[in-house]
Order: sequence, then C-alpha cells, then structure tokens
Amino acid sequence: MQTKNALLVIDMQTEWLQPSAGRFDLEGVLARINQVAQHYRARGDAVVFVRHKNEEAPVGSPGWQIDARLPVLPTDHVVDKSACDSFVQTTLSALLQGLGVGHITISGMATEFCVDSTVRAALSAGFDVTALADGHTTGDRPHLSAQAIVTHHNWVWTHLAPPAGRVLRVLTTSEVLSNAVPVPSQ
Repeated sequence: MQTKNALLVIDMQTEWLQPSAGRFDLEGVLARINQVAQHYRARGDAVVFVRHKNEEAPVGSPGWQIDARLPVLPTDHVVDKSACDSFVQTTLSALLQGLGVGHITISGMATEFCVDSTVRAALSAGFDVTALADGHTTGDRPHLSAQAIVTHHNWVWTHLAPPAGRVLRVLTTSEVLSNAVPVPSQ
C-alpha cells in the first residue's frame, strides 16, 4: 500500500525573510513553494509549516509568524521547533505518522542549517525524502554565496547515501508538479 506525501515548509517566517536579509531567489522560492503546496493540497496530501522559535523570533511576535506570502490554510498543519532538526523535541514525527505519511518533500530555509538537518533527520526517522531543489534558500555567508550554498547542498543530497530502504531524491518544482512524486493511495 502506498503511503501519503507531505510538503514541509521550514522556517519561512517574517523575521528571516525581510528584504534586508538578502535571501537567494526569495521571490522565486516563495512562488515555487506555493505551487507545490497547492499541488499537494489538491491531491489530498499534507502541507506542514515548521516554525522556529528563539530570541530573534519569540512565540507570538510578528517575526515568528509564517510569511504572509505563504498562505497557511485551515487544513494545513503547523509545528514549532527550537533546533535546526525539525524532528528534535517536536510533534512532527507523530503528526506525519498519524497522517499516514511515508514520503516528505522538504522546502524552506536556511539551506545549510534547518533544511539540511531536516533532510537527514527525516531519512533517519524512516521517511523517504524529496529535497525541492529550487524551493530552499539562505543568505550569503562570509565564506560562500547563498547561491553556492544552495547548489552545493543540492549536489550533496544527490550523492548522499540514505539509510537502507530509504529513498532520497532531489527534484525541481517542475518535476514534482509533473507527478514525479507518487500519487497517494486513496
């Protein structure tokens, strides 16, 4: 029996998406995440927003909110976290298991922190993973441009050896929208 899919949208919050933050291809990433979210909702798949809480974005503050350019629908789910790994000390794994999810498409920010940590943790937690190649972003770092970080992580994930029995793919939005991600069984 085929399991359901879920789209994870990691840390796309007001605090970290301000114009001054200089996120790589932000408008494009937002548009592509919205496209995939609409596609998943139409198929009956889950959309889960993961929201980071810390001193920069305390719970309830404007910066803690999911960016308004990514609408959160009543049928969507929101999970709060306080570490890079979206599974550590959160309800994410239990939520996904309760929904019958076996495959996760991962998007969001920051590529080299929370997105990468969650890709690896999802595999270790027993999920198959698709990293949305054009659906994650970050900012420039002192030693590397944001574009180079995104490109590097897409390459790493393409060559990463997942645990036995798990699948890790790196697909573009176009590939996901063309149903490269399995349609869930009814």
